[in-house]
Amino acid sequence: MSMITLERWAALTYGEAAPHTNTLRRWAREARIYPVPQKHGRQYYVQPDARYMTGAVSTHGQAGQLLARIEKGLASPRVRR
Repeated sequence: MSMITLERWAALTYGEAAPHTNTLRRWAREARIYPVPQKHGRQYYVQPDARYMTGAVSTHGQAGQLLARIEKGLASPRVRR
């Protein structure tokens, strides 16, 4: 399936009431859009049939980043060994 820009997706999904670009980018970072948008360079791309997910932030967001750091063995500056 071909992907479209986040802004185009918002225009197709919400029409005139599309959220601001900064809001869309925050939703993408927090994985509030499913399937999760992909970032290529400075632009996010999403499947045309993607949906905004309400409720708790998915584990692909901030928690996913922490999990990735733990798996790679990169400790937080607050952790003492």
